[in-house]
Amino acid sequence: MSDARQSRFNIPDVFWQALRSIGLEPAAVLRQARLPVTLNLHERRDRRQVSTEEFFRLWEAIATLNPDPAAAIQMVTQLDSATLPPASFVAFIARDFRDGLHRLARFKQLCTLERVGVTEAGNTCTVTVDWLRTQAPPPTLLIDAAFATFVELGRRGSGVHILPLSIELARPESGHDGLADFFGCAVRFGAERNALVFDAADLSRPFPSHNPELLEMLNPALTAALAEASAPSTISLQVKSALKRILASGRPEMAEVAREMGMSERTLQRRITEEGTSFRQLMLETRQEVVRHLLSEPSIEIEEVACLLGYEDTNSFYRAFRAWEGTTPARWRASQIDMYK
Repeated sequence: MSDARQSRFNIPDVFWQALRSIGLEPAAVLRQARLPVTLNLHERRDRRQVSTEEFFRLWEAIATLNPDPAAAIQMVTQLDSATLPPASFVAFIARDFRDGLHRLARFKQLCTLERVGVTEAGNTCTVTVDWLRTQAPPPTLLIDAAFATFVELGRRGSGVHILPLSIELARPESGHDGLADFFGCAVRFGAERNALVFDAADLSRPFPSHNPELLEMLNPALTAALAEASAPSTISLQVKSALKRILASGRPEMAEVAREMGMSERTLQRRITEEGTSFRQLMLETRQEVVRHLLSEPSIEIEEVACLLGYEDTNSFYRAFRAWEGTTPARWRASQIDMYK
């Protein structure tokens, strides 16, 4: 089943705090990841969002700048639970470990494009994580951080030093003992999947910090936010959203948009065709929408609009605009101003 969520997400502030806890400055990590160094600043929300693959690059940058194999575990264990975003914090005030795991699995989707699976069978509970909108394998440190988060939830919430039964990792053995030391269980490398296995009995351990009143306040807002984030979005709208982010780089090719959306070019072409349109038509509509928006801002020069849309020269932009609107950009802008006087 395909996932309807958008292809980008906003990184929680707690992530940048965690970087500093292991001696890394966010700006240095962003530069290493080839991402804008302003990404961690309090700018407009849509300017702080990343794709799954860009998020992967951040974790790869962390591994480069801090070669300690236990860096991810340190990031998780040194966090103050009270600083977590509501989507994660609710898990720590849940009824018990089971309730906390399911709340974390459900609402974590609001923070990143993760799909957390919690499956009980007999006396065991298996937790898995899939990262959406990408075909790339997740970085090693990101897997470690995810699994450490689940274990820390159980330990902090219950006040008991819970030990998983086992961990399965698809990557080859590194010779580092930090994972076994932290998790306190067998680590199987070269597995077919990445999975964390708990004793199902541990899931019933109560959380002394359980706060039903606060949960009653937070749950409706988080549920509404999740419903909005998961609302079906046509592939045409997703393509237009991707195009608007990369138009200034020139004339985006379908392959570039497909990478941005975390799918193959063939899959993207098929889904566009199924909606009865074409990549060329979506490109045209996107340019028109962006041009109209930019021209509605009197402070933006027309030459700057042409540049922002990726046109090689102003004359090319003028010709294209006249073909769309039957007039010049300047006259169209003037008519819009007169309309709202």
